[in-house]
Amino acid sequence: MDTIPEFFNHLRSGNIDGVSEQLIKSPELINAKDERGSTPLILAAYYNQEAIVDLLLVKGAEIDEMDGSGNTALMGVCFKGFGGIAKKLIEAGAAVNLTNAMGGTCLIYAATFNKLDIAQLLLEHGASLQEKDARGNTALDHAKLQGSKEMITLLENHQ
Repeated sequence: MDTIPEFFNHLRSGNIDGVSEQLIKSPELINAKDERGSTPLILAAYYNQEAIVDLLLVKGAEIDEMDGSGNTALMGVCFKGFGGIAKKLIEAGAAVNLTNAMGGTCLIYAATFNKLDIAQLLLEHGASLQEKDARGNTALDHAKLQGSKEMITLLENHQ
């Protein structure tokens, strides 16, 4: 079996032993990209594979690498709602104010998908309320569009 697809299959399925073994044999896989441009860290975060995220961070994965759409691992967990991984990524130095191809930010995703705990965490770590997506909407605008009263209050209290 080809090493790269096998490695990414281990990531998606949460097979930490397989990921670890592949990284020992081929350390360059740490920042490899799949057919969609996702890195191992982006995939592990997206699939809520917390132990694999830890392993990849220890092994030196590029924390702010972007996939084919300009999303980082932190952006993915902000819309998925994986607060534990969001905290780990931020503590490891992930940038909270990067924008993707559509102008989306971590805070915009947290607000759009009503992930209150993640929005709070992002704000505590300097997330900007001023960033606008490609449609000209801020995180607060998205919270209002969703009718999320708690998110609106949180964001308004941080302006």
